[in-house]
Amino acid sequence: MKHNLMAALLALSSLTTLAATESDPQHSMPQQSIPQIDLAIQSTSDFVAAEPVKMFPAPQAGMKQWVLTLPALTDEVDWMVEIQIGQTQWLDCNKHSLKGELKTLTLEGWGYPYYRVDELSEGPSTLRACFELAKKQGFVALPGSLRLNYNSRMPIVFYLPENAELRYRLWRAQDNFRSTSNPLSSKP
Repeated sequence: MKHNLMAALLALSSLTTLAATESDPQHSMPQQSIPQIDLAIQSTSDFVAAEPVKMFPAPQAGMKQWVLTLPALTDEVDWMVEIQIGQTQWLDCNKHSLKGELKTLTLEGWGYPYYRVDELSEGPSTLRACFELAKKQGFVALPGSLRLNYNSRMPIVFYLPENAELRYRLWRAQDNFRSTSNPLSSKP
């Protein structure tokens, strides 16, 4: 009886492992090379108007210009860039957030978009008693994130306070679009 029960549990365990592996994107997708994004960060003191972004303004005092340059891909329509803006802080057990406004601006005379956050400040947090729990460093982001279509022809330009960080990640569609309606019947 014990042997049968152990065999059944072992079989069930391997089935759940297989199902988890099949639904886990890391295991089910073929490994693809992720494009290497170039990142340039300049402050007022070291600003040099580089060729691909020379038409953008220099950063103001207390600000930094962040420029993401994306490499050309053959299937750019399948990719997206996600951006988070925030700070690394010493955190206790509470959930923390930041306040600030991400503005989308247009470069006058060119029509190119760029993004600016003028100020970051402490936002609301939970008020749990953390009694002697050690603080640890963690990233605190502005609420939400910015998702942009992948476009290697245009750098992505941000102006952020000197104490801000920019994080990014890439998303790639792994599947074709599926229809939500029934196909039309082919009547003559």
